[in-house]
Amino acid sequence: MTTLDPNLYQVTNEDGGVPVKHWTRGVPVEDAALRQLSNVAKLPFIHRWVAAMPDVHVGVGATVGSVIPTKGAVIPAAVGVDLGCGMMAVQTSLRAEHLPDGLGHVRAAIEAAVPHGRSSHVSRRGRGHDRGAWGVPPSVVGEAWTQQLSARFDVIADKHPAIARSNNVAHLGTLGTGNHFIELCLDEQDRVWVMLHSGSRGVGNRIGSYFIALAKEDMKRWFINLPDVNLAYFPEGTEHFADYCEAVTWAQDFARINRELMMEAVLRALQQVRDLPPFTAGISAVNCHHNYVARERHYGADVWVTRKGAVRAGKDELGIIPGSMGTRSYIVRGKGNPESFCSCSHGAGRSMSRTEAKKRFTVEDHIKATEGIECRKDESVIDETPGAYKSIDDVMAAQADLVEVVHTLRQVVCVKG
Repeated sequence: MTTLDPNLYQVTNEDGGVPVKHWTRGVPVEDAALRQLSNVAKLPFIHRWVAAMPDVHVGVGATVGSVIPTKGAVIPAAVGVDLGCGMMAVQTSLRAEHLPDGLGHVRAAIEAAVPHGRSSHVSRRGRGHDRGAWGVPPSVVGEAWTQQLSARFDVIADKHPAIARSNNVAHLGTLGTGNHFIELCLDEQDRVWVMLHSGSRGVGNRIGSYFIALAKEDMKRWFINLPDVNLAYFPEGTEHFADYCEAVTWAQDFARINRELMMEAVLRALQQVRDLPPFTAGISAVNCHHNYVARERHYGADVWVTRKGAVRAGKDELGIIPGSMGTRSYIVRGKGNPESFCSCSHGAGRSMSRTEAKKRFTVEDHIKATEGIECRKDESVIDETPGAYKSIDDVMAAQADLVEVVHTLRQVVCVKG
């Protein structure tokens, strides 16, 4: 049964479970996504309710665009495999009039500075054999790994050797593929921003996949039947729970540092573009996760909050809500709405699968949709074309009680893997 609330959300009361609060008015939601939300709501350790953001769509086990507060357990597949995936944006002193008429060489400078694309393995012979990873990481990457990440990683890998066999330092400071991107954007006052989207790369995927499989094995061993095997969980107090929390916290740190290193590399590359004037950066900066789990206090209880495709939007906290390749993105300020567990959407949200997008859209459609933007316009990125996503305008309207817009960004350069 679904009821309307005087706020912007709808409430669905699930038989045998907690309610689901949906910030989806005016935004299409697949039936399969509603079933996934219902399945999560029926788990015995959900705190108060599940919150569905306006970009909600089908995921693995749990929907992308959902906020899941739990007491005494975590669900690895709800956090996902791109642990700590998120956004970073930095305002520069550049303005639109400082940009050259043609931006192809600017895009090329960014692409040369940051490895991007799919990685199959780490090559010992150099990056040229694996464009998505470092062959030999530059010194700044090696120092970040050694000083901030390697010691904790070794502890995790000693306990779980399968995690050691991953792209770890080779992926630090790299973009990846799919919906990950680097953009140059202009705000409402024609100021230039650099914005990027990436996470914990190969090592995060290995950690996530490994612990998802362990959770499924635990459910079988304990004879726990679930509405979806991908909702397998670790109860608090168990060995795997502690190990998972240690590993996911590390991966989230990796993701944050990964974004910082890429941002530094992009800014250095732009400083070397001859027809750009000298500039400063960091006037305003945001770095936020949108696939992660964190310990927070809500409604008088300390709980684990899993944001699977959602951003923390506490009172006055800044976040980033990107659109698609051809639409606007937003720097937002959280309103601290407790009903959403202080959360908002992480983007526009897919309106169809990648396979469906490739069937439905042509290269010509993509060229038209990205007119005026310096970006890839080939069939390999058709699954990321703007038409494959929900309307960002509708998504923003549906969460007006969660965030307020601080800056509206429109991209002029977009780098995809």
